[in-house]
Amino acid sequence: MLSALLTAGVAGTIGGSLYAGLSPQSQIFGETIIAGRNPNAFALTYDDGPNDPVTPRLLELLARHDVRATFFLIGKFVRQRPEIARLIAGAGHLIGNHTMTHPWLVLASPARVRREIADCSAAIEDAIGDQVKFFRCPHGARRPDVLRSIREMGMVPVQWNVTAYDWEPISAEKIFANIEQGIARNIKHGRGSNILLHDGGQNSIGQDRMASVRATEMLLAKYAATKKFVTPEAWT
Repeated sequence: MLSALLTAGVAGTIGGSLYAGLSPQSQIFGETIIAGRNPNAFALTYDDGPNDPVTPRLLELLARHDVRATFFLIGKFVRQRPEIARLIAGAGHLIGNHTMTHPWLVLASPARVRREIADCSAAIEDAIGDQVKFFRCPHGARRPDVLRSIREMGMVPVQWNVTAYDWEPISAEKIFANIEQGIARNIKHGRGSNILLHDGGQNSIGQDRMASVRATEMLLAKYAATKKFVTPEAWT
C-alpha cells in the first residue's frame, strides 16, 4: 500500500512538474503573459523566423490588412538574415527574443540559458538598433530560474492560448480550423486570443510555412474588420 502511494506521489509530482514547465498557460513556475480579458482582442504571434521567402510574404499580407503582429526571432537566423529583421521592425511589428539556437531551456544549464537569451538579444539589437523587451521560450518550456533570468535581463515572458499546430505538415484549412477552435474556447471563457503560428522552422532558414501564411490570410479575411489585433504589449 505504502509503495503504491509513493509511486502515485512520484507520478503526481512528475506530472505536476511537466504541466508547470510545458503547459502554455501554466503560471505555476512564474507569471507569463497569456492574454487579456477582452475576447475580441487577438494577437498574431509568429515563431522561428526570420525565414525567406515566407516572412516577407507574410509582411505583405499583414500590411494589406493594416495589422500589427509579433515575431519571436531566433538569433542565429537574424545573424544570417538581418535585412528581414529590419523589414519586420520597419513595418512596425513587435520583435521578441526566441533564443539564439532554439534549445530546450529546461534541459540547459543556467549559464547556457543566459547565453542563449543574451546572444539572441545582441543579434536582434545589432540588426534593428532597438532593445528587445519580450521573450518566448522555445517549445514554451521553462523552469523557475529560466523565467527569473528572462526578467533579470529586462524582458517579459510571453506564452500563448491558441495553438495552430502549423509546425506539422498540415493544410492551411486545418491550421485555420485549429485556430478557430482555440478562439471559440477563449471567447467562451471571456479571454483574448494569443495565437501561436510559425513563419519559420528551428532547423534552418528556408522552411516552407506558406500554409501558415494562407491560414493567416483566411483569419484576416474573417476577423480583420470586426476584431482588434494587438501585440502582447497590450496585456502587460
